[in-house]
Amino acid sequence: MFKKFYPDKYIESTYIIDFDELYAKGYRGVIFDVDNTLVEHGYPADDRSKALIGHLKELGFKVLFLSNNKEERVKTFNDAVDCMYIYKAGKPSVKGYLKAMEMMGTDKSNTLFCGDQLFTDVWGAKNTGIYSILVKPINKKEEIQIVLKRRLEWIVLKSYKHYCKKNSKVYLETSENTKW
Repeated sequence: MFKKFYPDKYIESTYIIDFDELYAKGYRGVIFDVDNTLVEHGYPADDRSKALIGHLKELGFKVLFLSNNKEERVKTFNDAVDCMYIYKAGKPSVKGYLKAMEMMGTDKSNTLFCGDQLFTDVWGAKNTGIYSILVKPINKKEEIQIVLKRRLEWIVLKSYKHYCKKNSKVYLETSENTKW
């Protein structure tokens, strides 16, 4: 019942994802949510996010930010890292994900998505047919509508945890040391 919301990977933080390994596996495009995935909600790009995006570009990745926020918010973040972006994306609609791949010149087989919400980020990526990585939100303090969604996400994540245990899969990848 909940499988359509299960991420391909659940990782503690965007900043411990082994993007070098993903590049070696053939991925060439990374679509990111911004708020609570790369920085706290509403914050500008910080040194850590700038370093990560810089490394991704050095590797050869195309990077695009896909956000349901207004352009002003996404542009403010993007000004410091100079990538492509789509605002008011309408996630989880497939339309934004397809447009993102078109803009990056990638396809479903070599694009991945990284975000902090199951019902927008992961569900949209899965419906599009691209690899999805769920990360824990950076900041637990969120707007009320997101807090309510997080309670529903908890139910799905509990089911996902059971699924992982039953299928000998890692539920949540963690690391004491962040790369960035």
